[in-house]
Amino acid sequence: MRRSLLSLAVASILLGGCSLIPDYQRPASPVDSLWPSEAGGAQTATAVADLDWRAFFKDPALQGLIDTALANNRDLRVAALNVEAYAAQRQIQRSALFPSVTADGGATRQRLPGSLSSSGDPSISSQYSATVGASWELDLFGRLRSLDEQALQQYFATEEARRATQIALVASVANAWLTLQADQELLQLTQDTLKAYQQSFALTRRSYDVGVADALALAQARSAVESAQVSLAQYSRQVAQDRNALVVLLGSGKAGGLPAGQPLDDDLLLEVPAGLPSDLLQRRPDLRQAEHQLQAANANIGAARAAFFPSVSLTANAGSLSPDLAGLFDAGSGSWLFQPSISLPIFNAGKLRASLDYAELQKDIQVASYEKAIQTAFQEVADGLAARATYQQQLDAQRALVKTNEEYYRLAERRYRTGVDSYLTLLDAQRQLFSVRQQLIGDRLAQLTSEVELYKALGGGWREQSQLASAPAQD
Repeated sequence: MRRSLLSLAVASILLGGCSLIPDYQRPASPVDSLWPSEAGGAQTATAVADLDWRAFFKDPALQGLIDTALANNRDLRVAALNVEAYAAQRQIQRSALFPSVTADGGATRQRLPGSLSSSGDPSISSQYSATVGASWELDLFGRLRSLDEQALQQYFATEEARRATQIALVASVANAWLTLQADQELLQLTQDTLKAYQQSFALTRRSYDVGVADALALAQARSAVESAQVSLAQYSRQVAQDRNALVVLLGSGKAGGLPAGQPLDDDLLLEVPAGLPSDLLQRRPDLRQAEHQLQAANANIGAARAAFFPSVSLTANAGSLSPDLAGLFDAGSGSWLFQPSISLPIFNAGKLRASLDYAELQKDIQVASYEKAIQTAFQEVADGLAARATYQQQLDAQRALVKTNEEYYRLAERRYRTGVDSYLTLLDAQRQLFSVRQQLIGDRLAQLTSEVELYKALGGGWREQSQLASAPAQD
């Protein structure tokens, strides 16, 4: 019996390297090796993921808000807990590779009636036991190792999902903060414009009272004031909603006390390098997550293949048996059991074949999902680079348009005061100036949020300076 146990152990060692997992080959990237030419900008070998987000966001107020969100945001907390959960699941799966050892103790005391006793008299019997047992499934065909590899890749995927969540959180906080700043500037612009309209209305009303202005001019002035009041209510509501959305992202539960940020016209963001499309595969967490999920599906094929082969288990125990508790550990009370078993699937109505087909189909699905993720990432970066190439031109043109309308308003006001033009001309100049100033703020916000989205699309936003120092050792 010892020889049979030894032979089985040797066989398990010799076959320990047997694995039925298919050789993994990363699918070919379904995108070009360079960004479209219309994206503009030089393509460098610098990876944005290596850029500390504190260096990208220059506003100290925004940096503090991002710190608060990283510490308190519930979505990020859930993502971190999911990592811990998958680490525990992987440990559970890995434990199946090793023998299970247990210690058991028991006692039995039984009375038999005389009718069932061989002597015809009632009898009482006792039995006491103490055993140490071990059971072990020999992973001859790599089923357990395949499941362990699958659990490991799922754990890696969850870790990358946490990083992707962090990237999304950093970008969301930045966009929410920039939107709040823009709406606050629009609110201030509307308040200033309303004051100008109210002053014009007061002057027009005095002119109407003395018979200089007609009823049409008075009605037009009143209409301008009421229109500005509508815009004031609108932007007041948007600012309040922006604050609420930002507080939710921060996770702190404090709606008040938000710091004052820098004006939108300031230099708020660092221009990021474009990098190369191949960088996305190595640096963007959501793509790495998709690849780990693909590797997990690939490992599951090995487990499905191994299910076609015999399963060998070893069970053994040793201990003592005695009818008396005092004599449980006396000489001669020892006992042992060795019970090897083998299970060979013969007929299961196609269950194993269907399981293997399902595992292979799941891998094909993950391949398609991985390729789709690459295409989506490529499009996001290309769109961001194209936006960068045109937004600056748009802003320069809009600033020039604002200056032109400011001059037009000054001329219209002067001509109205001197009686050359009607109030309608002045009102038209006021409205145009208000509109182009609104558009300038909106264009600046769109440019900034586009840069934030480009930074996110390139894989930036999850590494800090402390992480960058140890990055070469981790990669």
